Amino acid sequence: MRARTRIDDVVAGYVALRPAGVDSLKGLCPFHDEKTPSFHVRPHAGRWHCFGCGEGGDAISFIEKIEHVTFVEAVEILARKAGVELHSEDTGRADSDGPKRSRLVEAHRVAVEFYEHELHTPGGAPGRQLLERRGFTPEQVARYRIGFSPESWDGLLKVLRSRGFSEKEILAAGLAVQGNRGLYDRFRGRLMWPIFSIMGDPVGFGARRITDDDNGPKYLNTPETPIYKKAQVLYGLDQAKKAIAAQRRVVVVEGYTDVMAAQLAGVECAVATCGTAFGAEHVKIVRRLIGDGADPAKGVILSDGRAFGGEVIFTFDGDAAGQKAALKAFQGDQAFAAQTFVAVAKDGMDPCEVRMAYGDEGVRAIIDSRRPLFEFAIQSVLRGLPLNTAEGRAAGLRAAAPMVASIRDRVLRGEYTRMLSGWLGMDEGPVKQAVRESRGTLKHAQTVPAAAVEPRPEPVLHTRAEIRDPIERVEREALDVYLQLPWYAGPAQMDELPPQTFTVPIHHRIHEAIRAAGGAASYRQRFEQLVASGLTEPEAETEAATWYVERVIEAADPIVAQAVSQLAVETLPETRPERMERYVWSIAVSLIRQGITRQIADVRSELKRTAGDPSRQERLFERLMELETQRRTCDEQLE
Repeated sequence: MRARTRIDDVVAGYVALRPAGVDSLKGLCPFHDEKTPSFHVRPHAGRWHCFGCGEGGDAISFIEKIEHVTFVEAVEILARKAGVELHSEDTGRADSDGPKRSRLVEAHRVAVEFYEHELHTPGGAPGRQLLERRGFTPEQVARYRIGFSPESWDGLLKVLRSRGFSEKEILAAGLAVQGNRGLYDRFRGRLMWPIFSIMGDPVGFGARRITDDDNGPKYLNTPETPIYKKAQVLYGLDQAKKAIAAQRRVVVVEGYTDVMAAQLAGVECAVATCGTAFGAEHVKIVRRLIGDGADPAKGVILSDGRAFGGEVIFTFDGDAAGQKAALKAFQGDQAFAAQTFVAVAKDGMDPCEVRMAYGDEGVRAIIDSRRPLFEFAIQSVLRGLPLNTAEGRAAGLRAAAPMVASIRDRVLRGEYTRMLSGWLGMDEGPVKQAVRESRGTLKHAQTVPAAAVEPRPEPVLHTRAEIRDPIERVEREALDVYLQLPWYAGPAQMDELPPQTFTVPIHHRIHEAIRAAGGAASYRQRFEQLVASGLTEPEAETEAATWYVERVIEAADPIVAQAVSQLAVETLPETRPERMERYVWSIAVSLIRQGITRQIADVRSELKRTAGDPSRQERLFERLMELETQRRTCDEQLE
């Protein structure tokens, strides 16, 4: 087997290799984190070795280690790659570690064929119609081996059993679920996208809901299995890996059809995560493939518009969820030495929608219009703040200065400091000072000895006793009740509050997370579902409240999630049950009154600036009277 397999061909499926002398290639080691390539491959010798971690071996040991499989399974993987048929002998020994990887992969091969066949039956018509509406031809559907799972409870089970697979193997593969009456198919009545490993082995499925009477989630993925780890899988990577290595570029999109649309449009390096966020394990995979290392010329943009050290491009929706995703990516961006960018369609469409509306050229244009992630993330924080006011500019500086300060590259940090002053409309001096102070805070946090650090992290928010600003106090209490008392927040119409209601930056971001999670209405819906399932109202209230806070935390970036955790447990100023509903209503009215007061100040300021325009002054005066009436109404409600 070793003689039939070229070590460089095997390794190149996982690591971007570059020439390093006669009969020598090198790249970033896949077995430990490094920035300077120390992983070497000698094709003629059929060996690999990392001078950083000391690991080494041949093609079989490489597959054993990187795929976490046994020697026999590694040989089977290489045999399939080389087109060699193996014949095994029964040794009589039981496999104490469960079903073999090769059996689980083979079960998935059978499932892929089964689902493909079902897509072309009368029952698969809704699936075919959905794909057709999304602009995919039958040939393109076949390329990605998309299928359909029938409504039958045991359609796939019967086929797998007829092929000799045991129930233990079928369960371990994640293709069936154990019920009270035995096994039944995990996927039913759904459009099926097979998910392949980087070597091209089917290891899981992404299943999309296609009928309105399906009460399950829109996408249902294979659970964690011995061959499927969602944190280590990227959909489309098997077809994209060559383009990623050749172009030193990867485009991360958000869905299966987006991968198809991008790749078919010529963006061959497109991939997507499978039911999880783009995380540390995905970073390692991408870095290996683009050959991302500590390049002295990283960040230099070449004549064709690409970054010298390779680039990672994220596509996000243009809405609040997309901004949240960008901020999360910002947190992990500097794990890449490559340049990291964001590509967003102006009208918020995803790549599949862009391809349907504007064709392949439209998809390529979106990718070509990418913007640096630093720029996009910082401007996302500034978006929605009233930068035409002194208070808004100060809030923007407080929110953005720590982000600029976190940029490790000194030259790049200086450039973004200058750009931030322009975005805020402020002199560069105060902005530099704010960034410098934030940088000092970051350095101090990194150099404090471990023994001196408190076991619990510092709170993101001030304690209530530390709050002196009445505006900040009202916003804080409003968020407290919004998170802790959603059954009162809903009737108080807190879901109707506009995004600009909260002016303190961290409060604004918490409010965005609550809105992204569905607000108090999502709590009410969950509560009613639990009551309908048989829980008592007190039980449903407790469980729905816990679910609601967890849902907000999931919709938040790490900093906001920490703040939400703090707000969800702190003591409210009002603790008497009989007064609680009135208290929540008064907080909501106070919040509205603050917004009206800000509008009154803005109108009065504009009245002063329009002294030479009587008609404009008349309209502004009428608006001022309306606002004053609204404020008096609020005052009456608060009495």
